[in-house]
Amino acid sequence: MRKTRDTVTFALQPVDKPIVTCRPGQFIMLYAFGGGEVPVSVSGIGSATLAQTVRAVGAATNALCAAEPGHVVGVRGPYGTDWGLHAAAGRDVVVVAGGIGLAPLRPVLLAALAQREWFGRIVLLAGARSPADLIFASELTLWRRRGVDVQATIDQPVREWNGHVGFVSQLIGRADFNPSRATAFVCGPEVMMRLSAKALMSRGMAPHDIRLSLERNMPCGIGLCGHCQFGPLLLCRDGLSSVTHEPSWPAGNHRYLRRVFATSARRGAPCASWSRMARRASAQ
Repeated sequence: MRKTRDTVTFALQPVDKPIVTCRPGQFIMLYAFGGGEVPVSVSGIGSATLAQTVRAVGAATNALCAAEPGHVVGVRGPYGTDWGLHAAAGRDVVVVAGGIGLAPLRPVLLAALAQREWFGRIVLLAGARSPADLIFASELTLWRRRGVDVQATIDQPVREWNGHVGFVSQLIGRADFNPSRATAFVCGPEVMMRLSAKALMSRGMAPHDIRLSLERNMPCGIGLCGHCQFGPLLLCRDGLSSVTHEPSWPAGNHRYLRRVFATSARRGAPCASWSRMARRASAQ
């Protein structure tokens, strides 16, 4: 199902033995035969299907987005670490998403709604370049009806938009949640995550309660190639342990990027893959 002009969500069904069940926040390596391999975060987890949301930005992703029902693609994984939603039980859940960053955060929302009694308020702050770039737009209305505090923003004003205009991090100051009893899950462009983490801490959230997903170029997904190295860690394998403030960086330019329980990565080199059957998800 096409989500925006350049983004497609499709469902994968196993042709042979299925891969291990993914956890919210993990990613898999998708291989378009003849087009290359890309790491893609999981956007939906079913009993017999796996939803993937892909933006067409290169040869491999363009090939995947052009796949028709019944097309076979390669799959291996899952890789990375999960969001650790269970640790947020009894707390408010704050989801901050920029652009396609809502895709790996969607399983967090679905899991929290499926176990609604475990959590306090559920807040979703979603940003996009324009209304046409807002993915899962139809689901935002459904989530509102189920009690999620959904706020959306776009980067630039347009005539047909009556909502907030500006960066998604600007929504954090007015969002309704208890900073001392909240866990935040953040995914999007790196500058957006840095600003969002800073805004969340300005509200009084503890750094260890802010969880981010970083991207790095990588081909292997199993911690061997070293392309996704971040200091002493390999993002595809380790994630990061906490949001930290590095005092050695100049004032006003601190990086607040360090609680990665869910790890995604950018396109790498082709590798051997499992075979899966791809079909477009039915329109909602």
